[in-house]
Amino acid sequence: MKKIFEKFDNYFFSIFNNKIKNSYFDKTMIYITNMGGAISNTIISFILIFLGNNKIKLIGIELLIALFFSQIIVQFLKRTLGRKRPYKVLDNLNTYGIEMKDYSFPSGHTTASFCLATVFSLNIPHLSVVFFIFAGLVGISRIYLGVHYPSDVLAGIILGIISSFIVHYNFQWAVEAINNILAMINL
Repeated sequence: MKKIFEKFDNYFFSIFNNKIKNSYFDKTMIYITNMGGAISNTIISFILIFLGNNKIKLIGIELLIALFFSQIIVQFLKRTLGRKRPYKVLDNLNTYGIEMKDYSFPSGHTTASFCLATVFSLNIPHLSVVFFIFAGLVGISRIYLGVHYPSDVLAGIILGIISSFIVHYNFQWAVEAINNILAMINL
């Protein structure tokens, strides 16, 4: 099984970190990666909660819960598995001066982006393609920038989608409870 993931990682890492490299992507991928992190998505959640109408507010609360749930799992896995980042292990890598202190597996940016894409798609299905294209670009940016292996990104995709489905189908009571609390304090 380890050999399969190693082949998967090597193949896609070669494509996204070497073969498609160009000056346009060098600039764009850093912007995309910054837009896709848990912090950016948390800010989006708060904007939806505090500036949206009731339906948009509920989506913001659902997203915030899904992000919280998924990022706890991400941090647990990173600390438990301790996989070093590609730029610390591999030679002949295109790196962009990004130094991260935590571990590689799974990709937290990808997890957060796929949480956003899934929550939005479950609530605004006609825009699903747009949300998932953006989330996919975030995942690709993590490989392009040399901070994640493709299997880290794949795990982030799975974790983000599953977390969002769990929250959407099993924790609407929590979304409603938070919404009621916010309504009581006029937010």
